Formats: sequence, C-alpha cells, structure tokens
Amino acid sequence: MTTLSLLAGVALGPVVGLVATLAMDAAMARLPEGTTAPKVAASVLTDTPVDDAPERLATWVHYVAGGGSGLLFVGLVAATGRLLGTGSLLTVAVAGVALFVLMVGFFALVPLPRASGLPRQRLGPIRRDWAVSAAAYVVVAAAIVAIATGI
Repeated sequence: MTTLSLLAGVALGPVVGLVATLAMDAAMARLPEGTTAPKVAASVLTDTPVDDAPERLATWVHYVAGGGSGLLFVGLVAATGRLLGTGSLLTVAVAGVALFVLMVGFFALVPLPRASGLPRQRLGPIRRDWAVSAAAYVVVAAAIVAIATGI
C-alpha cells in the first residue's frame, strides 16, 4: 500500500467524497425516502418543513458534506493504518465501518430529530434509506482509496 502524504490525502479526500456522493445519488434515487436526507439538512438549516426545504440548498449541502466525508475517510484510513501498523484491505475496511457508523449516527442523532414536518412513521424509513445510501457511499469510497493506494 502506498502511504499518502498529507497533501495527497487532502487532495484525494474531496475527490473520493464527490465520486462516492455521485454513487450515493444513484442509490438514493432508487429508494422511497432516499432523496429525503438532503432535504432534512436543508430543512434544519432554514427552519422549514422538510417537504418545503429549498432543493438547491439541499443539493449544495449534500455535495459539500460528501466532499468533507471523503476527506474524513482518507484521514480515517491513514489513522487506522498507523494504529494497526498495516496498510491493507483490513485498514480500509475498519475505516469504512467507522465512517459508516459516523455518517448514520450523525444523521440519525443531529439533523433528523431537528427536522420539522415529518410524521413519526416516516422516520424509520428515512433512517433505513439513509443507511443504505451511506453504505453505497462507503463501498465506493473504499474502492477508490484501495485502488489509489495500491491495495
């Protein structure tokens, strides 16, 4: 495995995140509540009901968060490699699980409970569809990092 320099990691992270976000978009489009998650974020930011949240803001927040999550993932891979003392598929897998837990946990605990206009019966399906979308993101991000580092 090629160890990434700090500069390479900072450059690679947002690219990984944006490509993984595009893959996530494909998964979200196929899920009943898949496209609701970005609207939840826009709803919280604008204090409007989810269904009335600005679409443009939802898209913007979605891609900025996706790029930032890519940066976080590359950092997690580097930190996990140092902790495990190895640069292997295990390193990428452990970092992927950590990112998945962070993505799903953050969404379920921070913006989702603060969003307005959502009946309780939609919360479970929104969480489930977000978890599926986050899994698609992590799988693609992990594949890109593994390829980029020669695993």
